[in-house]
Amino acid sequence: MDVRRVVEIWNPGARRSGTGFLVADRILLTALHNALGAGPLEVRRLDPEGPDERWAGAELLWPEREQDPDVDVALIRVTDGAWTVPDEMGPVRWGRIDAAVVEERLGCLAVGFPRSEVRDGVRDTKEIRGHVEALTGLKSGGERITVHVDGVAAPSKPGDRSRWSGASGAAVFARGRLVGVVTTDRARDYEADQLTAVSVASLAARPGFTMAVKAGGGDLVLEDVTATAEAGPLRTAYDVEVPRGIHNLPDLPSRIFVGRDEALAALGRALSEDSQTITQTLHGLGGVGKTTLALHYAHDHLGEYRLVWWIRSDTPDLIDAGLAALAVRLRGDRAPVLATAQAASWAIGWLQTHPGWLLVFDNVEGPEDVRPITGQLRDAGRQLITSRCKGGWSGDPLPLPVLDTEASLDLLARLTDGGDEEEARALAEDLGHLPLALEQAGAFIAQTSITIGEYREMLREYASHTTDAAPAGSDPARTMARIWRITLDVLHERDPRAVDLLRVAAWYAPAGIPRYLFTPLAENPVDLAGLLALLANYNMITLDRSTVGVHRLVQTVARTPSEDDPHRTDSQIEEARDLAGLWMGATLPDRPRENVAGWPMWRDLVPHAESLLQAWSPAEDTVISSFVLNQAALYLEEQGEVRKAIEFFHRALTADIRVRGSDHLDTLASRNNLAYAYQSVGDVGRAIPLYEETLADCVRVLGADHPSTLMSRNNVANAYQSAGDVGRALSLLEETLADRLRVLGADHPDTLASRINLAYAYEAAGDVGRAIPLYEETLADCVRVLGADHPDTLASRNNLAGAYEAAGDVERALSLFEETLADRLRVLGADHPNTLMSRNNLAYAYRAAGDVGRAIPLYEETLADYLRVLGADHPDTLASRNNLAGAYETAGDVERALSLYEETLADRLRVLGVDHPSTLVSRNNLAYVYASVGDVGRAIPLYEGTLDDCLRVLGMDHPTTKVVRGNLRGARRKARRNWKFRKPTD
Repeated sequence: MDVRRVVEIWNPGARRSGTGFLVADRILLTALHNALGAGPLEVRRLDPEGPDERWAGAELLWPEREQDPDVDVALIRVTDGAWTVPDEMGPVRWGRIDAAVVEERLGCLAVGFPRSEVRDGVRDTKEIRGHVEALTGLKSGGERITVHVDGVAAPSKPGDRSRWSGASGAAVFARGRLVGVVTTDRARDYEADQLTAVSVASLAARPGFTMAVKAGGGDLVLEDVTATAEAGPLRTAYDVEVPRGIHNLPDLPSRIFVGRDEALAALGRALSEDSQTITQTLHGLGGVGKTTLALHYAHDHLGEYRLVWWIRSDTPDLIDAGLAALAVRLRGDRAPVLATAQAASWAIGWLQTHPGWLLVFDNVEGPEDVRPITGQLRDAGRQLITSRCKGGWSGDPLPLPVLDTEASLDLLARLTDGGDEEEARALAEDLGHLPLALEQAGAFIAQTSITIGEYREMLREYASHTTDAAPAGSDPARTMARIWRITLDVLHERDPRAVDLLRVAAWYAPAGIPRYLFTPLAENPVDLAGLLALLANYNMITLDRSTVGVHRLVQTVARTPSEDDPHRTDSQIEEARDLAGLWMGATLPDRPRENVAGWPMWRDLVPHAESLLQAWSPAEDTVISSFVLNQAALYLEEQGEVRKAIEFFHRALTADIRVRGSDHLDTLASRNNLAYAYQSVGDVGRAIPLYEETLADCVRVLGADHPSTLMSRNNVANAYQSAGDVGRALSLLEETLADRLRVLGADHPDTLASRINLAYAYEAAGDVGRAIPLYEETLADCVRVLGADHPDTLASRNNLAGAYEAAGDVERALSLFEETLADRLRVLGADHPNTLMSRNNLAYAYRAAGDVGRAIPLYEETLADYLRVLGADHPDTLASRNNLAGAYETAGDVERALSLYEETLADRLRVLGVDHPSTLVSRNNLAYVYASVGDVGRAIPLYEGTLDDCLRVLGMDHPTTKVVRGNLRGARRKARRNWKFRKPTD
């Protein structure tokens, strides 16, 4: 060996000294532990007089990442520009000790700097001489060399307890070949008998090591070291050639492969010969078919690659094992066995020098697990990665969505005997069009000979067992519940709150969940964004700027308890449901009827409130769910979805009676709300008993003078009026007003409301002479008490204008309607429902005044705004369309009026139902137009049916019933006249 290549190493950060050996002009071979620690390294050569006596800067070159801890070897690069090397140094000769030929002791030599030994005033090295024993000298498949020490140069400081520290990293030579690197000595002193070295042969199998040596200007050709003669160079990874067609692909899990032509084509384009893509990632939700798609691509394109190798990549250890298996396949059975890390490095070396292959890393947890490998292989072949994680990859990852509806149906039809298409469509929707779930369902249905409908029922009743049931012959670990369990484990390890969030989100609708619903779980907006990003990165949710989406089947699994899943215990599921209700209740805007500004938020939240309430059994309703039910029902009722509101009010009342008791204020309010909803749909037969019961309970529990009791009495009176019993209504309204004056005072808002209600009742009874003065007095008090711009003041002015119109004083009515509209535009805005109502009222006044030229454009404009603001099915929109039809009729445009009346009736039947008072009015209006154009044959049957329903729903004394009865008489008279003068026909 050339002792001039021996270099001293100093690690200031770790305060450790060591030995290195120059294998190229600026590349040193040493032990890795000499180079570990904070900060740069320093090196210097032996020459005591030359320019390199000073320390020169250096840095760690190899390895780039942590490797097998047994391989304590490193390459260091000198970074100091003034570094020089001795002249006329010969090349390094690298050697491999073959265990098969070590039949006697093989002598070895190592030279190092034990504690910077000083002799005769100058620095010096020390020699360590020993031998490698036959059979026991090589360990771990030739990776480690045990050298028995025969002789050591005497140290100059015999009293030093650690005389030889600093020799680690020394090069070990045998027969003039560099065969290993010293890493440890057994007794920490060479008076002992052994030291350990890492073999150069094992390092040569690591492509990064070999490439680093070559890049520094060195060369690494191994020569066999024997006890008798020199051998030729060892065949390395660079020399092994194999025929095309080698692969280890598993068989396709199913020959049925539908709905993925586009995805398969996109993957083919990404990995084609002309593409610049080297590494392509395919990401998606667990069970969406990433592995299946990758397998189909690999099988379809086997002939295009020199080699195709499938690597299970759930963990870094499995990746190394997959690469090691490739090394075994390529090296052959007769090659010496390598350690896993060594074999993986050998495989990487082969791949780097034999381009044209495809590696598939299946189910990689995250980019950091494969980045060190994909980086080394960037320019040699193609790499396909499948992962649930979608962020952090190089290039543009390909997302794999769920199947479309037709593909889902096709898959189910191929797996089963077909059956009911509607049931199949519903099952595909239940399973969220997820391929693995569809495959398992289809196989289970076929194997058990049940129907698709029966499977759906099992999924509803026994979701936990159904999603975890593997059909015979399939992998029991690849069920939806178990696949997602793996992802939940990872998420829980990174941030347990992410799993909590997913459990809560499972109770809302699958799409469009507002992000702000999850605010209570996070410390601040940045924290919430991070939680959502973590879930989205593993494809457990989808994100846009303001909302969250969760796959339907993920929700089913997440809210189904399982004894085998630590993330789905009974207590966790119940807590998540309660939190979903609590967060929903805390977010809902208050005053759902009056708070128009909150309606956009209501539109976002209602689908999720409904989903939560559907998943929450009525028998389990609590104070939380009752609150959500009541608030949602109030909003739905205001939006015209009265039947859904009635359902919610009824359920809320049942819950309140069970949880709070019959006499609780909230229970009384729930009963009142339900009565009001029945009244809204014209079902006063159900509304009045509920109102009367509530009033009796209020009197008993709260007393006759309590504000809630007075409100209840007012509601009963309004219901009597709706039923046409104006006499009882007036009596009760007068009594309520007197009590409110006595209890609350003349200026209380409830008292003012009572006066307005009484005035309206006078007007409805035809007594405008009493109504108008009361309206005028109340308006003056509203202006004084509430202010001219208060919404109640504006409503009072609107009612007074209506009374003027009813009294025939159209001029004053028009003036007041115009003033009210202007004030509502200014105070409430153009889109407020009360503003739209004012425009409708003004148009009606124009029509009543005979000015249909002004009425029709205003009606048309108002209808367009109702459609935009409230939607086509809102009761106010339907009323606006009905009014426009009436204006067309007045203008003589009967054809347009008839078309609009028919359209309005159809929509009211669909939205409000056949018995709603507005529907009955629509039927009357349509019959009236039929009669006016002489089509009494269509008018009379429609009148008769409408009258029967009015008598049944509203009663014989209701104003609408009276109008329909009168119209029917007129139609019959017209029919008799037409018959009398009808000409005979042939």
